[in-house]
Amino acid sequence: MNHRAVPFQQSPEFTPGEVAAPDLTALASGSHSDPFAILGPHDGVVRVMAPGASAVSLVYPDGARAVLQEQVQGLYTGAACAARAGQPGSYQLAIQWPGGEQITADPYAFGPLLPDTGLEALAGGDWQAARDLLGARLDSVDGISGLRCAIWAPNARRVAIVGDFNSWDGRRHPMRLRHAAGVWELFIPGVSAGARYKFAITSGSGVITFKADPLARRTEMPPATASVVDDPAPYPWTDDAWMQSRAGRQTPSSPISIYEVHAGSWVAHDGGRCAWDQLADKLPAYALAMGFSHVELMPIMEYPFGGSWGYQPLGLFAPSARFGPPAAFARFVDRCHASGIGVILDWVPAHFPDDAHGLALMDGTALYEYSDPREGYHPDWHTLVYNLGRTEVKAFMIASAMHWLDHFHIDGLRVDAVASMLYRDYSRNPGEWIPNRYGGRENLEAVEFLRELNTTVRDRQPGAIVVAEESTAWPGVTAPVSEGGLGFHYKWNMGWMHDTLRYVEEDPVYRKFHHHDITFGMVYAYSERFVLPLSHDEVVHGKGSLLNKMPGDHAAKLANLRAYLGFMWAHPGKKLLFMGGEIAQPAEWNHDAVLDWNLLDNPGHKGVQRLVADLNRIYQASPALHEHDADPEGFAWVVFDDADNSVLAFLRLGNGPAMLAVSNFTPVARHGYRVGVPLAGRWSETLNSDAGCYGGSGQGNQGAAHSLAESAHGHPQCLPLMLPPLSTLLFTHEG
Repeated sequence: MNHRAVPFQQSPEFTPGEVAAPDLTALASGSHSDPFAILGPHDGVVRVMAPGASAVSLVYPDGARAVLQEQVQGLYTGAACAARAGQPGSYQLAIQWPGGEQITADPYAFGPLLPDTGLEALAGGDWQAARDLLGARLDSVDGISGLRCAIWAPNARRVAIVGDFNSWDGRRHPMRLRHAAGVWELFIPGVSAGARYKFAITSGSGVITFKADPLARRTEMPPATASVVDDPAPYPWTDDAWMQSRAGRQTPSSPISIYEVHAGSWVAHDGGRCAWDQLADKLPAYALAMGFSHVELMPIMEYPFGGSWGYQPLGLFAPSARFGPPAAFARFVDRCHASGIGVILDWVPAHFPDDAHGLALMDGTALYEYSDPREGYHPDWHTLVYNLGRTEVKAFMIASAMHWLDHFHIDGLRVDAVASMLYRDYSRNPGEWIPNRYGGRENLEAVEFLRELNTTVRDRQPGAIVVAEESTAWPGVTAPVSEGGLGFHYKWNMGWMHDTLRYVEEDPVYRKFHHHDITFGMVYAYSERFVLPLSHDEVVHGKGSLLNKMPGDHAAKLANLRAYLGFMWAHPGKKLLFMGGEIAQPAEWNHDAVLDWNLLDNPGHKGVQRLVADLNRIYQASPALHEHDADPEGFAWVVFDDADNSVLAFLRLGNGPAMLAVSNFTPVARHGYRVGVPLAGRWSETLNSDAGCYGGSGQGNQGAAHSLAESAHGHPQCLPLMLPPLSTLLFTHEG
């Protein structure tokens, strides 16, 4: 993009001739708040701040030079031809540094960069203005290439940009304040991609803090904290066919099965090669072979502490440098789409860490966060809470969400910790929170933000989805905004996860006393559009892996897990499984260690992997298992009250053949167990989690069951079934 700067206009307070001594001192010390009033061209005088230089000259287009004199330390002043020195490009600066001569345009010869209309839009909460105006971007102004920089810091006394291009000297590139919007701006000619930079922000009390760019699109490798100028060249996407078809792949009637992945620990990475490229070579093909429709990445937005797994991010526009440059992440997404795999990102608008280089006290005041800790501090995570009541903060957050969807072709965002956003008293005792303006506990600003976020995504990226991790009974999470809902496409069903895990963790002898846990999810299954999540949160340190949550010896654990996974895939709701669950990894997840893929040498673990792949295949191929995931017409209990035998049976219905799911959660085989069905004929045994190919005992129904004209469970027909121990069976009606 080639901008035109507003023609240079002399500051009204400028007086030709000598600069006042206090101004000279402030410039030399790096504390002057209005550098454009003195630096650059003024009535035939040019002033340049170049501390550390041995000489500075003006260079005209015809090659003529005018030497400037050092007025005070680092400030060079000299007369210039008025006809030549009033516009950018009418002269250049020749600065002699210890390492050689630098020829550059004068940053202070450019007028205001950002249009007033855009700044007004930013102040009004326009996310597009935040995305387009703020940050440091390679650009061209009046035909001159360089770095256009802007940062929102309305309460700062002074802001300068420092980086590789100015020896990190805060005296050399102080910025101009656009008072109405509180935005500081500067154009620095000659900067190229790859340069590191920060903003040196002087607070109202005079404290200088070096801050990373909140809108940086690339960062240094942690633990280094500088922002990096990104290459603006667009990525050559090859996924047009995917982007045109994805809306139909992500509807409530579509088979959505998500493989949750931590990019740093799925496989070991060769340090000599970009991690995204290594993942692109393996992960899409694996997800496809396993039958998953999507991969969901735990947060990859730049984060300072690896142990947070990305859930305490600071770079909401930059893929973490841990895994490679932004272009490599785009290649990874493109490869996923080429394999028919969607990509969902975890995104965290609920809180952020207080690292000194980040958003906390950005301009010396609580700018992005609430100032009162009763609103602005999360006691659970020792982090800060975004002040979503500020229009600029709301614009910043929505701009981040749209950046991933627009720039990286992401197919969906999973919004973390929504419950903590919705309630002002979340994890707080009485007296530790501030009620809303009506005296209630609801965070009205967060509600408005979430509605605007979801409305924006639906309007601007109608093929993308937004998923809420919301752990309470807040009504209408997935209801339309027009009907008073929050407008999410899907919600994680945390209640189902907790209840069913509590049930399967019980010894089978005692499961009959907890039967309500395994059936209760159907009481509210259609109150929202749900994803059934077995996520990373359930297999981290102290919680045990999925396998080791199961009771009994190793063989019993495997059988329990197979039965549970079969029940999950048959149950209404989209599916999510964290990596390692599909190979029954015994160890809890450790972000510093890779999955134990050697487990697949063991037939039992290989069998669980094969089961998950077959469940995904059947789920995708069987309309009855996915078409009515959000519609009660697609489900009917058959057996829900046989607590003594810990047996469940239900029908799944759709446009294709009806399917029957039967689970036996005891280690006792049940012969001749009669289950009522509405249709006569042959019911093929489509899946048996106890089959020998999965590592089971091989008991079953020899491939099919035939109905008897005897009523049972309210149906005119019944199937006499052999229920293997600790198993889930799927039957498909064939007529």
